[in-house]
Amino acid sequence: MSDKPRVEIYVSTDVEVDGPIPGPHSMLSFASAAYLADKTLLGTFAANLDFLPGASGHPDTLAWWKDHPDAWQAARRNPQPPQAAMQDYVAWLEALPGLPVFVGYPAAFDFMFVYWYLMRFAGRSPFSFSALDMKTMAMTMLRKDYRRSTKSAMPKRWFDDLPHTHVAVDDALEQGALFCNMLKESRSR
Repeated sequence: MSDKPRVEIYVSTDVEVDGPIPGPHSMLSFASAAYLADKTLLGTFAANLDFLPGASGHPDTLAWWKDHPDAWQAARRNPQPPQAAMQDYVAWLEALPGLPVFVGYPAAFDFMFVYWYLMRFAGRSPFSFSALDMKTMAMTMLRKDYRRSTKSAMPKRWFDDLPHTHVAVDDALEQGALFCNMLKESRSR
């Protein structure tokens, strides 16, 4: 057995939901893009989910969805039972050639849903119970207050020419590339 530590795999993850918290509201769709630190994309995972029994959409979130009908349609295409999707997701994460690190923007929101669904439907989380927040990373790199460390405050050089469509897989890819660019710059300082 090797004493060499396993490489970290940065798993950029985006969720699409119908309310502010899991349980009373459902995760409609989620996707992850697994990157090495050098921005090598190892693969993606995406799933659309059935609504949770007894859950309902929050009026504010449903109003937001009315302004994004293409994204709503993408999130509702071929939904599957959450248990099957989360078990497949765990298998995908555990097959990655390293240790998965959850990366989100903002991590607190996306991780809350993913972790809740993992624990509820798969019984475990390959991420343990932690997540890397890109907004906090931006705060330290930009030397700005947290609430001022938004994407609009970030330098253009951090962004690849990738769309942010509110379709989970598109956003996971876009944010994963952004994270890798930030990581490269932070390590070169």
